[in-house]
Parts: sequence; C-alpha cells; structure tokens
Amino acid sequence: MSIFISYIILGLSLSAPMGPINAAQLDKGIRFGFIHAWLVGLGGMAADGIFMLLIYFGVSQFIDTPVIKLFLWGFGFFVLTYTGIESILKSESITKASHHHQIETKGKSFRTGFFMAISNPLSILFWLGIYGSILAQTSSSFEGGQILLYSMGIFLGITLWDLTMAGVATGARKLVSPRILRFISIFSGLILMGFGIYFGVQACRLLFG
Repeated sequence: MSIFISYIILGLSLSAPMGPINAAQLDKGIRFGFIHAWLVGLGGMAADGIFMLLIYFGVSQFIDTPVIKLFLWGFGFFVLTYTGIESILKSESITKASHHHQIETKGKSFRTGFFMAISNPLSILFWLGIYGSILAQTSSSFEGGQILLYSMGIFLGITLWDLTMAGVATGARKLVSPRILRFISIFSGLILMGFGIYFGVQACRLLFG
C-alpha cells in the first residue's frame, strides 16, 4: 500500500510544475468556471494515458524519429501560440463577466487540454524518461497486474492535481477582482506563448540545423 501511495505522490509531483496545461486551466477556470478548467486537465490526462500506453507497448522508438519530432514541435508551436493569443485577446471579457454570461463548449475545453498535451514534445520526452524508467524498474520486480496498479496510482495523483488546479482557478474567479483576473489570464497566455515559441525554435533547429 505504501508503494501505491508513493506513486500517487509521484503523479502529484509530476503535474505540479507550472506548464501549458496548468496555465490553460487557470485561464479557463477564471473565464468559464470549474468544469471547463477540470476538462482541460482531463484532456491532458487523456494524452498522458496515450503516451503511457505507447511506452508500455514499446513504440517509443517511432516517436523518437526526426520526422515525428518535427511534426510535434511544429504542431505544438501552433496549438500553444494560438491558445496563448486567444487567452490574451479574450482577457478583456473577464471584466465584463458580471454583465454578460460567457459561453464555451465543454468539448472545446477538453480538446484544448488534449491537443496541448499530445502535441507537446516535452511531455513525450518526459513520459519516455519517467514512465520508461518506472517500467524498467518495476518490470523486473513486479507482475503485470502490479505494474498496472502503480500506473493507476500515477494517474490518480495527476487527477488530484487536476481537481486542485480547477478549484484554485474557480476560487480565484470568485474571490479576486476582475482586474487581477484579467492580469492572470494575460499572464497565462504569455506562458503559453512562451512555450509555443520555444517549440517553434526547436522545430526550426531540427529543420535547418
């Protein structure tokens, strides 16, 4: 049981650093509420699950090819830069939230998180390193059922952090003034754009380097 808890803590620690998904959750939670922020995280979790399955079934070599890397860097640049610009441009609507009900489909929030995570080469390399090493360590000591259980522990930790971030964003929406909320939304957008530009630079290096 203590090993399972340690993998839950691992999932929490993997999700905690500020990155594109956390920034997008803050933005969606501030503008649209808890469910939308949670769905962004859920979309990211779906992508994480795909990465874990790919690594589990040993197809990581395919992901590591230059053509796939170039596609992922380029697609990541587009998704993150677009989302960051959208966050900044729509930050003005936060100050008008008390007068106009903002609407966005839940599906779009889920897709935002999914495409951010699935197109993030850093996430792929991250899971290759972290989950790959976990598999290497546990496969020699545990059976398949135990490996699956500990993988679920990681996912449970990610889920707990997802709910925490959604709650924080929703709490900020209720407690903080519209001007500060707008600043947070702009800040989140800049973070997303920063990651997007970094991905674009990496794509150019891979293409022209």
